[in-house]
Amino acid sequence: MYLIDYHHHTNHSFDSTASMKDVCKTAIEKGIREICFTEHFSVNPLAPTYGHMNFTHYFNEIEECQEIYGNHLVIKVGIELCEPHLLKQEYEAALSPLDLDFILGSVHNINNLKLRRFLENKDTYLAYQSYFEEVYKMVCSADIDVIAHLDLLKRYAVKTIGMYHFEDHKEILEAILMKAIKRNIGIEINTSGLRGNLKQALPSINIVQLYKDLGGEILTIGSDSHFADAVGSNFEDAVDMAIQCGFTSIFTFERRKPIAINLV
Repeated sequence: MYLIDYHHHTNHSFDSTASMKDVCKTAIEKGIREICFTEHFSVNPLAPTYGHMNFTHYFNEIEECQEIYGNHLVIKVGIELCEPHLLKQEYEAALSPLDLDFILGSVHNINNLKLRRFLENKDTYLAYQSYFEEVYKMVCSADIDVIAHLDLLKRYAVKTIGMYHFEDHKEILEAILMKAIKRNIGIEINTSGLRGNLKQALPSINIVQLYKDLGGEILTIGSDSHFADAVGSNFEDAVDMAIQCGFTSIFTFERRKPIAINLV
């Protein structure tokens, strides 16, 4: 099987100290054939991500890694945008000069509050419904290729207000996924939740199944690694989930064009 991992953070992101070279070496050691770096980026001065990225250094280091490891590993250049449906003109100005392969879109903040803060004094239904409504706003207008960790809020909520009930939010989730399909936007199976207390992927298998049932095809797999040793983690679990939901392919990207890779 052609192993891929399309979600990585290194010291080019504000919340990681991993080095690109260590990520590449670990990927090769684990038999991964293709990776994509997807560093956090925001144009919002109130977001924690703001001001950390230096695109010249980022692209230079990726090119260096491609020269060193390119015979053993395909290395793509991507980005993870925070709330890309907001400040759209600023995002376009920052990204239009860049030759990116892949863009993840995520909701890490709502009303300029980090998700942990956003959760305070909210009941379970309202918190999750408000979060999914923000994801819907993102997928309606943002220039992205894949929705990152679609039900991310559960990572922060599970210990305080608990897990959401899929059926309670099925209507908004269906709206998100139908809009994504209409706009040729995919979703990822993010395995980071399998490494911690959450013990489930992001999003849940119910969402992945709903995406497939609605006609969705574009599916990526990402470890969301912030440490080199997490590269490729739980790839087999993600593949099993994809196959269980009826997918026969996962996708890589080149200059923002999806490329299907057979699972079986």
